Amino acid sequence: MPATSPEYVKTSTAAAITLGFQPGSFHRGARLTGLNLLLTYCEPCAGRCAYCGLSGNRRADAEPTFIRVDWPVYPLDAILAAVQEDPRGLERVCVGMPTHRRSWQDLLAVVERWHGESDLLISALLTPTACRNRDFAELQAAGADMVGIAIDCATPELFERYRGRGVKGPHRWERYWEGVAGAVEVFGKGRVGIHLIVGLGETEAEMIRTIQRAQDMGVRTHLFSFFPEAGTPLTRRRQPPLGQYRRVQLARYIINEGLGRDEGMTFNDDGQVVDFGLDITSLVGAGEAFRTSGCPGKDGHTVACNRPYGNERPSQAIRNFPFAPEPGDIRAIARQLRQGLKEVAAYAG
Repeated sequence: MPATSPEYVKTSTAAAITLGFQPGSFHRGARLTGLNLLLTYCEPCAGRCAYCGLSGNRRADAEPTFIRVDWPVYPLDAILAAVQEDPRGLERVCVGMPTHRRSWQDLLAVVERWHGESDLLISALLTPTACRNRDFAELQAAGADMVGIAIDCATPELFERYRGRGVKGPHRWERYWEGVAGAVEVFGKGRVGIHLIVGLGETEAEMIRTIQRAQDMGVRTHLFSFFPEAGTPLTRRRQPPLGQYRRVQLARYIINEGLGRDEGMTFNDDGQVVDFGLDITSLVGAGEAFRTSGCPGKDGHTVACNRPYGNERPSQAIRNFPFAPEPGDIRAIARQLRQGLKEVAAYAG
């Protein structure tokens, strides 16, 4: 019998280490607090996204990674048993679905099991293409309290190029935003998040305007930094410069925390942020803006889905901090925020 969902699921290498299924430790003592699961099938994902390790157009001989790491397959029973025996500080589980004909029903089955057998909070990472004509209230009734949707690309043009017709893929920009609106209608404002990937060719201004669009819908943004997956069409694309990523991180925090809006920020002719519309000194010093953004844990505020080193190798500069940045990190961040700027005279802070 093939190891497929709902009886089996993939989980990240970080989760496998945390659960004791694999040996290993985390750089600088980081600790995983959000368990990521992914439905698995014999067939590849029907999506053909140009940057994704699950993509149906990934080269067959490429190392099978997703978001930079391996995702080994385990019986759902074994994962549940491990969490029941010792939750190991985990606060939330996120169940993700690829684009597959069975994924909606299998998602409901896995969420329902977790809700009945574990006290971890439950997020569902939805693919609107595979959720057409589905009732999101079913998912809420099964036990999910939050929803995430990976829009990934900041503009409709990039979405079409890398997820839609440009790669002969099934995804459509309008359908994804319809899915976001539908999720908000059922789960409520503040209970839905979108994923966006910095570094697919957008300007900082374009990314920040999309973050504002989501915020105005009552949706928070969870940022990822592009990392090239071997065997995908974008395998040779470089990661975005640190300066670009830091400025978008700070803008996201300002918008999501209600401290400012995109129209209050100033951009240069290259679309770079040269003024955030407020003094950023205290925000940079606190460091919170540069931590991983994701669904919260049991206190309703602290991020549970902290994905240690999902955006970079541990030997590289940390992009999403899975812990509070230390003083040396803060000094580096302050320098990185100015990297690559062509205009700095008006730069606040």
